Amino acid sequence: MPRRIFAQVSPRSVGSTSMFDAMGTINSDTVANFQSEPSDIQQCANLLLEAGFEVLQVSNFTINIAGSRSTYETAFKTKLVTEERPVIKSEGREDYATFVECPATDMPGFISTRETAFEDLVEGVAIEEPAYLMAASAFAPMVPYWHLRLPGDVSLGVNADKAHRAGITGKGVKVAMVDSGQFAHPFFASRGYRVAPTVLGPGASNPTRDEMGHGTGESANIFAAAPDAQLLPVKLATTASGGILNTTGGFNAAVALNPDIITCSWGSHRVSGPLSAADQVAAAAVAAAWASGIVVVFSAGNGNFGFPGQHPNVISAGGVHMKEDGSMEASNYASGFMSNIYSGRRVPDLSGLVGMQPKAIYIMLPLEPGDGIDVGRAGGTFPNGDQTGPRDGWAVFSGTSAAAPQLAGVAALMLQACPSLSPNAVREIMMKTARDVTSGSNSQGNPATTGPDLATGNGLVDAHKAMLLAKIRCSGIGPRRGIEPRRGIEPRRGIEPRRGIEPRRGIEPRRGIEPRRGIEPRRGIEPRRGIDPPGPFRTADADASENGPDFGQVSLEAQLAGGVGITPEERADLEQMVIASQIELEDEL
Repeated sequence: MPRRIFAQVSPRSVGSTSMFDAMGTINSDTVANFQSEPSDIQQCANLLLEAGFEVLQVSNFTINIAGSRSTYETAFKTKLVTEERPVIKSEGREDYATFVECPATDMPGFISTRETAFEDLVEGVAIEEPAYLMAASAFAPMVPYWHLRLPGDVSLGVNADKAHRAGITGKGVKVAMVDSGQFAHPFFASRGYRVAPTVLGPGASNPTRDEMGHGTGESANIFAAAPDAQLLPVKLATTASGGILNTTGGFNAAVALNPDIITCSWGSHRVSGPLSAADQVAAAAVAAAWASGIVVVFSAGNGNFGFPGQHPNVISAGGVHMKEDGSMEASNYASGFMSNIYSGRRVPDLSGLVGMQPKAIYIMLPLEPGDGIDVGRAGGTFPNGDQTGPRDGWAVFSGTSAAAPQLAGVAALMLQACPSLSPNAVREIMMKTARDVTSGSNSQGNPATTGPDLATGNGLVDAHKAMLLAKIRCSGIGPRRGIEPRRGIEPRRGIEPRRGIEPRRGIEPRRGIEPRRGIEPRRGIEPRRGIDPPGPFRTADADASENGPDFGQVSLEAQLAGGVGITPEERADLEQMVIASQIELEDEL
Protein backbone atom coordinates (compact mmCIF):
# COMPACT_ATOMS: atom_id res chain seq x y z
CA MET A 1 0.00 0.00 0.00
CA PRO A 2 1.46 3.41 -0.97
CA ARG A 3 2.25 5.66 1.97
CA ARG A 4 0.68 8.59 0.13
CA ILE A 5 -2.53 7.97 -1.83
CA PHE A 6 -3.76 10.56 -4.34
CA ALA A 7 -7.43 11.11 -5.13
CA GLN A 8 -9.91 13.56 -6.66
CA VAL A 9 -12.94 14.63 -4.60
CA SER A 10 -16.05 15.79 -6.48
CA PRO A 11 -18.26 18.25 -4.57
CA ARG A 12 -21.93 18.10 -5.57
CA SER A 13 -22.52 19.24 -9.13
CA VAL A 14 -24.67 22.22 -10.10
CA GLY A 15 -26.53 20.04 -12.62
CA SER A 16 -27.78 17.72 -9.84
CA THR A 17 -26.31 14.64 -11.59
CA SER A 18 -23.22 13.15 -10.04
CA MET A 19 -20.08 13.09 -12.16
CA PHE A 20 -19.87 9.39 -11.36
CA ASP A 21 -23.37 8.66 -12.71
CA ALA A 22 -22.68 10.26 -16.12
CA MET A 23 -20.90 7.29 -17.60
CA GLY A 24 -19.30 8.10 -20.97
CA THR A 25 -21.34 11.27 -21.50
CA ILE A 26 -19.06 14.02 -20.19
CA ASN A 27 -17.91 16.19 -23.08
CA SER A 28 -17.52 19.88 -23.89
CA ASP A 29 -21.29 20.26 -24.38
CA THR A 30 -22.24 18.77 -20.99
CA VAL A 31 -19.27 19.40 -18.73
CA ALA A 32 -20.63 22.67 -17.31
CA ASN A 33 -23.29 20.63 -15.49
CA PHE A 34 -20.58 19.01 -13.36
CA GLN A 35 -19.08 22.19 -11.91
CA SER A 36 -19.60 22.94 -8.24
CA GLU A 37 -20.66 26.08 -6.42
CA PRO A 38 -17.69 28.02 -4.96
CA SER A 39 -19.22 27.87 -1.49
CA ASP A 40 -19.53 24.08 -1.71
CA ILE A 41 -15.94 23.77 -2.90
CA GLN A 42 -14.66 25.89 0.00
CA GLN A 43 -16.73 24.03 2.59
CA CYS A 44 -15.57 20.69 1.19
CA ALA A 45 -11.91 21.74 1.24
CA ASN A 46 -12.22 22.79 4.87
CA LEU A 47 -13.76 19.45 5.84
CA LEU A 48 -10.98 17.57 4.07
CA LEU A 49 -8.31 19.56 5.88
CA GLU A 50 -10.03 18.89 9.21
CA ALA A 51 -10.04 15.17 8.36
CA GLY A 52 -6.25 15.23 7.95
CA PHE A 53 -5.91 15.26 4.16
CA GLU A 54 -3.47 17.38 2.19
CA VAL A 55 -5.40 19.64 -0.19
CA LEU A 56 -3.10 19.83 -3.21
CA GLN A 57 -5.27 21.59 -5.79
CA VAL A 58 -8.75 23.06 -6.16
CA SER A 59 -10.62 23.40 -9.46
CA ASN A 60 -14.23 24.19 -10.41
CA PHE A 61 -14.90 20.46 -10.69
CA THR A 62 -12.74 18.56 -8.18
CA ILE A 63 -10.41 18.89 -5.21
CA ASN A 64 -7.12 17.00 -5.43
CA ILE A 65 -6.08 15.43 -2.12
CA ALA A 66 -3.43 13.13 -0.68
CA GLY A 67 -3.43 11.09 2.49
CA SER A 68 -2.49 7.86 4.15
CA ARG A 69 -4.52 4.69 4.08
CA SER A 70 -5.75 5.28 7.63
CA THR A 71 -6.82 8.85 6.82
CA TYR A 72 -9.04 7.63 3.98
CA GLU A 73 -10.45 4.74 5.96
CA THR A 74 -11.29 6.95 8.96
CA ALA A 75 -12.79 9.84 7.00
CA PHE A 76 -14.93 7.74 4.66
CA LYS A 77 -15.65 4.77 6.97
CA THR A 78 -14.36 2.19 4.53
CA LYS A 79 -11.45 -0.13 3.84
CA LEU A 80 -8.80 0.19 1.14
CA VAL A 81 -6.89 -2.68 -0.41
CA THR A 82 -4.31 -3.07 -3.17
CA GLU A 83 -4.75 -5.07 -6.34
CA GLU A 84 -2.20 -6.12 -8.93
CA ARG A 85 -3.72 -5.57 -12.38
CA PRO A 86 -2.36 -6.11 -15.89
CA VAL A 87 -1.30 -2.90 -17.64
CA ILE A 88 0.57 -1.88 -20.77
CA LYS A 89 3.61 0.15 -19.83
CA SER A 90 6.05 2.19 -21.91
CA GLU A 91 7.11 0.62 -25.22
CA GLY A 92 3.98 -1.55 -25.24
CA ARG A 93 5.37 -3.80 -22.49
CA GLU A 94 2.72 -5.91 -20.77
CA ASP A 95 3.18 -5.97 -17.01
CA TYR A 96 1.34 -5.60 -13.70
CA ALA A 97 0.87 -2.49 -11.55
CA THR A 98 -0.48 -1.79 -8.07
CA PHE A 99 -3.92 -0.16 -7.87
CA VAL A 100 -5.54 1.08 -4.66
CA GLU A 101 -9.13 -0.12 -4.51
CA CYS A 102 -12.22 0.27 -2.34
CA PRO A 103 -13.98 -3.12 -2.34
CA ALA A 104 -17.18 -1.64 -0.86
CA THR A 105 -18.18 -0.09 -4.22
CA ASP A 106 -18.73 -1.52 -7.69
CA MET A 107 -17.11 1.29 -9.69
CA PRO A 108 -13.34 0.79 -9.91
CA GLY A 109 -11.45 3.26 -7.73
CA PHE A 110 -14.59 4.84 -6.28
CA ILE A 111 -15.12 5.71 -2.60
CA SER A 112 -18.68 6.42 -1.52
CA THR A 113 -19.38 9.15 1.05
CA ARG A 114 -22.69 7.75 2.30
CA GLU A 115 -23.16 7.80 6.05
CA THR A 116 -20.12 10.04 6.52
CA ALA A 117 -19.68 13.71 7.37
CA PHE A 118 -19.21 14.34 3.63
CA GLU A 119 -22.48 12.74 2.48
CA ASP A 120 -24.48 15.90 1.73
CA LEU A 121 -21.57 17.77 0.17
CA VAL A 122 -19.49 15.26 -1.79
CA GLU A 123 -20.64 13.06 -4.70
CA GLY A 124 -17.73 10.69 -4.32
CA VAL A 125 -13.97 10.24 -4.28
CA ALA A 126 -11.90 8.94 -7.22
CA ILE A 127 -8.65 7.21 -6.30
CA GLU A 128 -5.95 8.14 -8.80
CA GLU A 129 -4.55 5.30 -10.92
CA PRO A 130 -1.08 4.75 -12.40
CA ALA A 131 -0.65 5.76 -16.04
CA TYR A 132 2.30 5.15 -18.34
CA LEU A 133 4.26 7.27 -20.76
CA MET A 134 3.72 6.35 -24.39
CA ALA A 135 6.99 4.63 -25.33
CA ALA A 136 10.67 5.47 -25.08
CA SER A 137 13.84 3.78 -26.42
CA ALA A 138 17.30 5.34 -26.34
CA PHE A 139 20.06 5.91 -28.88
CA ALA A 140 22.97 8.32 -29.25
CA PRO A 141 23.64 10.90 -31.99
CA MET A 142 25.93 8.79 -34.20
CA VAL A 143 24.29 5.46 -35.04
CA PRO A 144 24.45 3.31 -38.20
CA TYR A 145 20.72 2.98 -38.90
CA TRP A 146 17.91 5.14 -40.34
CA HIS A 147 16.54 7.62 -37.87
CA LEU A 148 15.32 11.22 -37.72
CA ARG A 149 17.30 14.09 -36.21
CA LEU A 150 15.96 17.25 -34.64
CA PRO A 151 14.92 19.77 -35.52
CA GLY A 152 15.46 19.47 -39.27
CA ASP A 153 14.31 15.96 -40.12
CA VAL A 154 11.12 16.12 -38.06
CA SER A 155 10.35 19.62 -39.35
CA LEU A 156 10.74 18.41 -42.91
CA GLY A 157 8.74 15.26 -42.21
CA VAL A 158 5.70 17.19 -40.98
CA ASN A 159 6.18 19.76 -43.79
CA ALA A 160 6.74 22.71 -41.46
CA ASP A 161 9.75 24.25 -43.26
CA LYS A 162 7.65 26.21 -45.76
CA ALA A 163 5.59 27.70 -42.95
CA HIS A 164 8.76 28.75 -41.14
CA ARG A 165 10.10 30.52 -44.23
CA ALA A 166 6.84 32.46 -44.43
CA GLY A 167 7.37 33.72 -40.88
CA ILE A 168 4.95 31.33 -39.18
CA THR A 169 6.91 29.74 -36.34
CA GLY A 170 4.42 29.56 -33.47
CA LYS A 171 5.52 32.88 -32.03
CA GLY A 172 3.26 34.09 -29.23
CA VAL A 173 1.55 30.70 -28.78
CA LYS A 174 1.82 28.90 -25.42
CA VAL A 175 2.02 25.11 -25.34
CA ALA A 176 1.76 23.32 -22.00
CA MET A 177 3.18 19.80 -21.81
CA VAL A 178 2.18 17.55 -18.92
CA ASP A 179 4.87 14.90 -18.52
CA SER A 180 7.81 13.71 -16.43
CA GLY A 181 9.52 17.11 -16.22
CA GLN A 182 11.96 19.29 -18.15
CA PHE A 183 15.76 19.27 -17.91
CA ALA A 184 17.73 22.31 -19.11
CA HIS A 185 19.51 20.47 -21.92
CA PRO A 186 21.90 22.58 -24.04
CA PHE A 187 19.90 21.54 -27.11
CA PHE A 188 17.14 23.96 -26.10
CA ALA A 189 19.22 26.90 -24.88
CA SER A 190 21.65 26.91 -27.81
CA ARG A 191 18.77 27.23 -30.29
CA GLY A 192 17.03 29.95 -28.34
CA TYR A 193 13.91 27.91 -27.66
CA ARG A 194 11.48 29.47 -25.19
CA VAL A 195 11.10 27.15 -22.18
CA ALA A 196 9.38 28.49 -19.07
CA PRO A 197 10.34 27.23 -15.59
CA THR A 198 8.77 23.87 -14.80
CA VAL A 199 5.52 23.94 -12.81
CA LEU A 200 5.11 21.08 -10.37
CA GLY A 201 1.87 19.18 -10.55
CA PRO A 202 0.33 18.22 -7.21
CA GLY A 203 2.60 15.74 -5.46
CA ALA A 204 5.57 16.25 -7.80
CA SER A 205 9.03 17.44 -6.69
CA ASN A 206 12.41 18.59 -8.03
CA PRO A 207 11.35 21.05 -10.77
CA THR A 208 14.81 21.17 -12.40
CA ARG A 209 15.08 17.39 -12.79
CA ASP A 210 13.59 14.91 -15.23
CA GLU A 211 14.47 11.58 -13.67
CA MET A 212 12.75 9.62 -16.44
CA GLY A 213 13.79 11.78 -19.40
CA HIS A 214 10.52 11.35 -21.25
CA GLY A 215 9.20 14.91 -20.90
CA THR A 216 12.47 16.57 -21.88
CA GLY A 217 12.92 14.46 -24.99
CA GLU A 218 9.35 14.58 -26.26
CA SER A 219 9.11 18.35 -25.81
CA ALA A 220 11.77 18.77 -28.52
CA ASN A 221 9.15 17.60 -31.03
CA ILE A 222 7.12 20.75 -30.33
CA PHE A 223 10.03 22.98 -31.33
CA ALA A 224 10.73 20.99 -34.48
CA ALA A 225 7.29 22.07 -35.72
CA ALA A 226 7.02 25.44 -33.96
CA PRO A 227 10.48 26.81 -33.02
CA ASP A 228 9.17 30.07 -31.56
CA ALA A 229 6.33 28.66 -29.46
CA GLN A 230 6.66 28.95 -25.69
CA LEU A 231 6.80 25.68 -23.77
CA LEU A 232 5.14 25.53 -20.35
CA PRO A 233 6.34 22.25 -18.75
CA VAL A 234 4.24 20.65 -16.00
CA LYS A 235 5.86 17.82 -14.05
CA LEU A 236 3.78 14.89 -12.82
CA ALA A 237 4.33 12.84 -9.69
CA THR A 238 6.01 9.52 -10.47
CA THR A 239 6.21 5.97 -9.13
CA ALA A 240 9.32 3.93 -8.45
CA SER A 241 8.34 1.52 -11.24
CA GLY A 242 8.25 4.17 -13.96
CA GLY A 243 4.60 5.17 -13.83
CA ILE A 244 3.11 8.62 -13.39
CA LEU A 245 0.57 9.62 -10.77
CA ASN A 246 -2.02 12.29 -10.15
CA THR A 247 -2.42 12.92 -13.86
CA THR A 248 -5.67 14.88 -13.59
CA GLY A 249 -4.06 17.10 -11.00
CA GLY A 250 -1.17 17.72 -13.38
CA PHE A 251 -3.55 18.40 -16.26
CA ASN A 252 -5.48 20.92 -14.16
CA ALA A 253 -2.20 22.59 -13.22
CA ALA A 254 -1.57 23.05 -16.96
CA VAL A 255 -5.05 24.51 -17.48
CA ALA A 256 -4.34 27.03 -14.73
CA LEU A 257 -1.40 28.38 -16.77
CA ASN A 258 -3.92 29.57 -19.41
CA PRO A 259 -2.12 27.99 -22.39
CA ASP A 260 -3.37 27.89 -25.96
CA ILE A 261 -2.55 24.18 -26.28
CA ILE A 262 -2.02 21.26 -23.87
CA THR A 263 -0.23 18.14 -25.09
CA CYS A 264 -0.06 14.84 -23.16
CA SER A 265 1.94 11.76 -24.13
CA TRP A 266 0.48 9.33 -21.61
CA GLY A 267 -2.67 7.45 -20.81
CA SER A 268 -4.24 4.23 -19.63
CA HIS A 269 -5.59 1.16 -21.44
CA ARG A 270 -9.40 1.20 -21.76
CA VAL A 271 -10.87 -1.27 -24.24
CA SER A 272 -14.42 -0.70 -23.03
CA GLY A 273 -16.47 0.68 -20.17
CA PRO A 274 -17.34 1.15 -17.49
CA LEU A 275 -14.90 3.96 -16.87
CA SER A 276 -13.29 4.12 -13.46
CA ALA A 277 -13.93 7.01 -11.11
CA ALA A 278 -10.52 8.48 -12.01
CA ASP A 279 -11.39 8.25 -15.72
CA GLN A 280 -14.63 10.15 -15.16
CA VAL A 281 -12.72 12.94 -13.43
CA ALA A 282 -10.15 13.01 -16.23
CA ALA A 283 -12.90 13.17 -18.85
CA ALA A 284 -14.43 16.17 -17.12
CA ALA A 285 -11.08 17.97 -16.90
CA VAL A 286 -10.35 17.41 -20.60
CA ALA A 287 -13.85 18.43 -21.69
CA ALA A 288 -13.72 21.59 -19.60
CA ALA A 289 -10.37 22.62 -21.10
CA TRP A 290 -11.66 22.05 -24.64
CA ALA A 291 -14.88 23.96 -23.91
CA SER A 292 -12.83 26.90 -22.60
CA GLY A 293 -10.96 27.16 -25.92
CA ILE A 294 -7.79 25.18 -25.15
CA VAL A 295 -6.62 22.78 -27.87
CA VAL A 296 -5.95 19.42 -26.19
CA VAL A 297 -3.74 16.78 -27.84
CA PHE A 298 -3.35 13.22 -26.52
CA SER A 299 -1.45 10.15 -27.68
CA ALA A 300 -3.73 7.47 -29.11
CA GLY A 301 -1.60 4.70 -27.61
CA ASN A 302 1.04 2.17 -28.58
CA GLY A 303 -0.77 -1.13 -28.97
CA ASN A 304 -3.31 -0.18 -26.32
CA PHE A 305 -6.70 1.56 -26.37
CA GLY A 306 -5.49 4.89 -25.04
CA PHE A 307 -7.53 6.97 -22.62
CA PRO A 308 -8.01 9.96 -22.60
CA GLY A 309 -6.68 9.58 -26.16
CA GLN A 310 -10.12 8.32 -27.25
CA HIS A 311 -12.09 11.14 -25.61
CA PRO A 312 -14.11 13.13 -28.18
CA ASN A 313 -12.64 16.45 -27.01
CA VAL A 314 -9.00 15.79 -27.88
CA ILE A 315 -6.92 15.66 -31.02
CA SER A 316 -5.95 11.98 -30.95
CA ALA A 317 -2.43 11.40 -32.31
CA GLY A 318 -1.56 8.22 -34.22
CA GLY A 319 1.57 7.18 -36.08
CA VAL A 320 3.05 7.18 -39.60
CA HIS A 321 6.53 5.89 -40.41
CA MET A 322 8.42 7.86 -43.05
CA LYS A 323 11.16 5.89 -44.76
CA GLU A 324 14.52 7.15 -45.97
CA ASP A 325 13.15 7.68 -49.51
CA GLY A 326 10.23 9.75 -48.19
CA SER A 327 7.59 7.06 -48.70
CA MET A 328 5.11 6.53 -45.89
CA GLU A 329 3.44 3.61 -44.15
CA ALA A 330 1.28 3.15 -41.09
CA SER A 331 3.33 2.57 -37.96
CA ASN A 332 2.77 -0.94 -36.64
CA TYR A 333 3.72 0.42 -33.22
CA ALA A 334 0.88 2.99 -32.96
CA SER A 335 -2.75 2.38 -32.01
CA GLY A 336 -5.89 2.87 -34.08
CA PHE A 337 -9.39 1.65 -33.23
CA MET A 338 -13.09 2.47 -32.89
CA SER A 339 -13.88 3.45 -29.31
CA ASN A 340 -16.21 1.17 -27.40
CA ILE A 341 -16.78 3.93 -24.85
CA TYR A 342 -17.71 6.89 -27.08
CA SER A 343 -20.06 5.86 -29.87
CA GLY A 344 -18.72 6.67 -33.34
CA ARG A 345 -15.36 7.90 -32.03
CA ARG A 346 -12.54 6.90 -34.39
CA VAL A 347 -9.00 6.88 -33.06
CA PRO A 348 -6.70 8.46 -34.16
CA ASP A 349 -7.80 11.71 -35.81
CA LEU A 350 -4.50 11.96 -37.72
CA SER A 351 -0.87 11.05 -37.21
CA GLY A 352 2.63 12.30 -36.50
CA LEU A 353 5.98 10.63 -37.20
CA VAL A 354 6.41 7.34 -35.34
CA GLY A 355 8.83 4.40 -35.60
CA MET A 356 8.17 0.71 -36.07
CA GLN A 357 8.16 -2.40 -33.92
CA PRO A 358 9.76 -3.75 -31.84
CA LYS A 359 11.07 -0.65 -30.05
CA ALA A 360 10.14 2.28 -32.31
CA ILE A 361 13.76 3.50 -32.25
CA TYR A 362 13.34 6.40 -34.67
CA ILE A 363 13.75 10.00 -33.44
CA MET A 364 16.89 11.23 -31.68
CA LEU A 365 15.96 13.41 -28.73
CA PRO A 366 17.79 15.23 -25.92
CA LEU A 367 17.31 14.26 -22.27
CA GLU A 368 18.95 14.49 -18.87
CA PRO A 369 22.21 12.51 -18.86
CA GLY A 370 22.02 9.43 -16.68
CA ASP A 371 18.23 9.45 -16.33
CA GLY A 372 16.12 6.33 -16.48
CA ILE A 373 15.92 6.10 -20.26
CA ASP A 374 19.54 7.09 -20.91
CA VAL A 375 20.90 4.38 -18.62
CA GLY A 376 18.20 1.77 -19.01
CA ARG A 377 18.38 1.61 -22.80
CA ALA A 378 22.15 1.71 -23.27
CA GLY A 379 23.84 -1.01 -25.33
CA GLY A 380 22.20 -3.67 -27.46
CA THR A 381 21.81 -3.92 -31.21
CA PHE A 382 19.28 -2.13 -33.40
CA PRO A 383 16.28 -2.61 -33.66
CA ASN A 384 16.17 -3.97 -30.11
CA GLY A 385 18.84 -1.70 -28.64
CA ASP A 386 20.37 1.71 -29.14
CA GLN A 387 24.00 0.63 -29.77
CA THR A 388 25.31 3.46 -27.57
CA GLY A 389 26.78 3.91 -24.12
CA PRO A 390 24.83 5.33 -21.18
CA ARG A 391 24.87 8.86 -19.76
CA ASP A 392 25.32 10.66 -23.06
CA GLY A 393 22.17 12.80 -22.76
CA TRP A 394 20.56 11.52 -25.97
CA ALA A 395 17.92 8.90 -26.66
CA VAL A 396 15.07 8.04 -29.00
CA PHE A 397 11.42 8.55 -28.15
CA SER A 398 8.91 7.45 -30.65
CA GLY A 399 5.48 5.93 -30.54
CA THR A 400 2.55 8.27 -30.19
CA SER A 401 4.47 10.01 -27.40
CA ALA A 402 6.33 11.80 -30.19
CA ALA A 403 3.28 12.26 -32.43
CA ALA A 404 1.27 14.24 -29.86
CA PRO A 405 3.80 17.09 -29.37
CA GLN A 406 4.38 17.20 -33.13
CA LEU A 407 0.66 17.85 -33.64
CA ALA A 408 0.73 20.37 -30.81
CA GLY A 409 3.53 22.23 -32.61
CA VAL A 410 1.51 22.30 -35.83
CA ALA A 411 -1.48 23.62 -33.87
CA ALA A 412 0.79 26.44 -32.63
CA LEU A 413 1.57 27.43 -36.23
CA MET A 414 -2.14 27.48 -37.02
CA LEU A 415 -2.98 29.63 -34.00
CA GLN A 416 -0.28 32.14 -34.90
CA ALA A 417 -1.76 32.35 -38.40
CA CYS A 418 -5.32 32.57 -37.08
CA PRO A 419 -5.61 33.23 -33.34
CA SER A 420 -9.42 32.99 -33.37
CA LEU A 421 -9.56 29.30 -34.34
CA SER A 422 -11.56 27.14 -31.94
CA PRO A 423 -10.25 23.71 -30.86
CA ASN A 424 -12.82 22.08 -33.14
CA ALA A 425 -11.63 24.20 -36.07
CA VAL A 426 -7.97 23.37 -35.41
CA ARG A 427 -8.75 19.66 -35.45
CA GLU A 428 -10.97 19.95 -38.54
CA ILE A 429 -8.38 21.84 -40.60
CA MET A 430 -5.54 19.59 -39.45
CA MET A 431 -7.51 16.52 -40.49
CA LYS A 432 -8.62 17.97 -43.84
CA THR A 433 -5.07 18.80 -44.87
CA ALA A 434 -3.38 15.59 -43.68
CA ARG A 435 -1.49 13.50 -46.26
CA ASP A 436 -3.21 10.23 -47.02
CA VAL A 437 -1.25 7.08 -46.19
CA THR A 438 -2.26 3.93 -48.04
CA SER A 439 0.20 1.21 -47.02
CA GLY A 440 1.03 -0.68 -43.85
CA SER A 441 -1.03 -1.57 -40.79
CA ASN A 442 -1.16 -0.29 -37.23
CA SER A 443 -0.54 -2.20 -34.00
CA GLN A 444 -4.09 -3.58 -33.94
CA GLY A 445 -3.68 -4.88 -37.50
CA ASN A 446 -5.95 -2.29 -39.11
CA PRO A 447 -4.73 -1.58 -42.66
CA ALA A 448 -4.06 1.85 -44.16
CA THR A 449 -6.40 2.48 -47.10
CA THR A 450 -7.29 5.32 -49.43
CA GLY A 451 -9.03 7.96 -47.36
CA PRO A 452 -9.56 8.06 -43.59
CA ASP A 453 -8.99 4.75 -41.80
CA LEU A 454 -8.24 3.20 -38.42
CA ALA A 455 -4.53 2.83 -39.19
CA THR A 456 -3.52 6.50 -39.41
CA GLY A 457 -6.78 8.46 -39.17
CA ASN A 458 -6.74 11.06 -41.94
CA GLY A 459 -3.01 10.49 -42.52
CA LEU A 460 0.23 12.31 -41.70
CA VAL A 461 -0.06 15.92 -40.54
CA ASP A 462 0.90 18.58 -43.11
CA ALA A 463 1.93 21.73 -41.26
CA HIS A 464 2.20 23.96 -44.33
CA LYS A 465 -1.24 23.14 -45.72
CA ALA A 466 -2.84 23.38 -42.28
CA MET A 467 -1.26 26.80 -41.76
CA LEU A 468 -2.45 28.05 -45.15
CA LEU A 469 -6.03 26.99 -44.54
CA ALA A 470 -5.88 28.50 -41.06
CA LYS A 471 -4.96 31.84 -42.68
CA ILE A 472 -7.86 31.57 -45.06
CA ARG A 473 -10.25 30.60 -42.31
CA CYS A 474 -9.17 33.63 -40.30
CA SER A 475 -9.80 35.91 -43.25
CA GLY A 476 -13.22 34.44 -43.95
CA ILE A 477 -12.08 33.55 -47.48
CA GLY A 478 -13.04 30.11 -48.75
CA PRO A 479 -11.24 28.45 -51.67
CA ARG A 480 -14.49 27.09 -53.12
CA ARG A 481 -15.75 30.62 -53.60
CA GLY A 482 -12.43 32.41 -53.88
CA ILE A 483 -10.81 30.87 -56.94
CA GLU A 484 -13.84 29.48 -58.71
CA PRO A 485 -13.56 31.07 -62.16
CA ARG A 486 -17.25 31.65 -62.53
CA ARG A 487 -17.30 33.79 -59.41
CA GLY A 488 -13.73 34.88 -58.79
CA ILE A 489 -12.57 36.30 -62.12
CA GLU A 490 -15.70 35.99 -64.23
CA PRO A 491 -15.30 38.60 -67.01
CA ARG A 492 -18.81 39.85 -66.56
CA ARG A 493 -18.01 40.86 -63.00
CA GLY A 494 -14.22 41.19 -62.89
CA ILE A 495 -13.32 43.29 -65.99
CA GLU A 496 -16.71 43.65 -67.66
CA PRO A 497 -16.08 46.00 -70.65
CA ARG A 498 -19.48 47.56 -70.49
CA ARG A 499 -18.78 49.00 -67.06
CA GLY A 500 -15.01 48.91 -66.66
CA ILE A 501 -13.61 50.56 -69.85
CA GLU A 502 -16.69 50.97 -72.08
CA PRO A 503 -15.64 53.69 -74.60
CA ARG A 504 -18.98 55.35 -74.62
CA ARG A 505 -18.79 55.99 -70.93
CA GLY A 506 -15.12 55.51 -70.09
CA ILE A 507 -13.33 57.99 -72.44
CA GLU A 508 -16.17 59.87 -74.19
CA PRO A 509 -14.97 63.53 -74.07
CA ARG A 510 -18.15 64.88 -72.71
CA ARG A 511 -18.67 62.04 -70.24
CA GLY A 512 -15.46 59.96 -70.21
CA ILE A 513 -13.11 62.39 -68.54
CA GLU A 514 -15.66 64.34 -66.69
CA PRO A 515 -14.31 63.99 -63.14
CA ARG A 516 -17.67 63.27 -61.69
CA ARG A 517 -18.59 60.59 -64.27
CA GLY A 518 -15.68 59.73 -66.60
CA ILE A 519 -13.02 58.41 -64.32
CA GLU A 520 -15.03 58.47 -61.20
CA PRO A 521 -13.38 55.70 -59.14
CA ARG A 522 -16.70 54.29 -58.18
CA ARG A 523 -17.56 53.45 -61.83
CA GLY A 524 -14.49 53.71 -64.07
CA ILE A 525 -11.80 51.73 -62.29
CA GLU A 526 -13.64 51.00 -59.13
CA PRO A 527 -11.31 48.67 -57.21
CA ARG A 528 -14.13 46.56 -55.85
CA ARG A 529 -15.26 45.57 -59.36
CA GLY A 530 -12.49 46.34 -61.83
CA ILE A 531 -9.17 45.44 -60.24
CA ASP A 532 -10.13 44.46 -56.74
CA PRO A 533 -6.76 43.94 -54.95
CA PRO A 534 -7.76 40.62 -53.36
CA GLY A 535 -8.11 39.31 -56.92
CA PRO A 536 -9.98 36.05 -57.04
CA PHE A 537 -10.13 35.80 -53.23
CA ARG A 538 -13.38 37.34 -52.05
CA THR A 539 -15.43 36.95 -48.92
CA ALA A 540 -18.78 35.25 -49.06
CA ASP A 541 -20.45 38.50 -48.05
CA ALA A 542 -18.81 40.42 -50.87
CA ASP A 543 -19.89 37.83 -53.41
CA ALA A 544 -23.40 37.84 -52.12
CA SER A 545 -23.96 41.55 -52.61
CA GLU A 546 -22.91 43.97 -55.32
CA ASN A 547 -22.70 46.61 -52.62
CA GLY A 548 -20.36 44.52 -50.45
CA PRO A 549 -17.34 45.95 -48.66
CA ASP A 550 -14.99 48.13 -50.72
CA PHE A 551 -11.44 46.82 -50.20
CA GLY A 552 -9.87 49.22 -52.67
CA GLN A 553 -7.89 51.23 -50.16
CA VAL A 554 -7.32 48.51 -47.55
CA SER A 555 -4.25 46.27 -47.49
CA LEU A 556 -4.67 42.53 -47.58
CA GLU A 557 -3.08 42.21 -44.15
CA ALA A 558 -5.63 44.63 -42.71
CA GLN A 559 -8.45 42.60 -44.24
CA LEU A 560 -7.33 39.49 -42.36
CA ALA A 561 -8.75 40.90 -39.10
CA GLY A 562 -5.85 40.12 -36.87
CA GLY A 563 -4.50 37.14 -38.78
CA VAL A 564 -1.27 36.96 -40.78
CA GLY A 565 -1.19 38.09 -44.42
CA ILE A 566 -0.94 35.63 -47.31
CA THR A 567 2.17 36.12 -49.42
CA PRO A 568 2.05 35.84 -53.24
CA GLU A 569 4.08 32.62 -53.06
CA GLU A 570 1.64 31.15 -50.56
CA ARG A 571 -1.30 32.20 -52.71
CA ALA A 572 0.15 30.32 -55.66
CA ASP A 573 0.80 27.29 -53.47
CA LEU A 574 -2.71 27.50 -52.11
CA GLU A 575 -4.36 27.70 -55.52
CA GLN A 576 -2.39 24.70 -56.71
CA MET A 577 -3.20 22.77 -53.56
CA VAL A 578 -6.92 23.42 -53.73
CA ILE A 579 -7.16 22.67 -57.44
CA ALA A 580 -5.27 19.41 -56.98
CA SER A 581 -7.05 18.13 -53.89
CA GLN A 582 -10.53 19.63 -54.37
CA ILE A 583 -10.68 20.71 -50.75
CA GLU A 584 -13.85 22.65 -50.00
CA LEU A 585 -14.17 24.62 -46.79
CA GLU A 586 -17.48 25.29 -45.14
CA ASP A 587 -18.58 28.92 -45.16
CA GLU A 588 -18.99 29.18 -41.43
CA LEU A 589 -16.80 28.56 -38.39
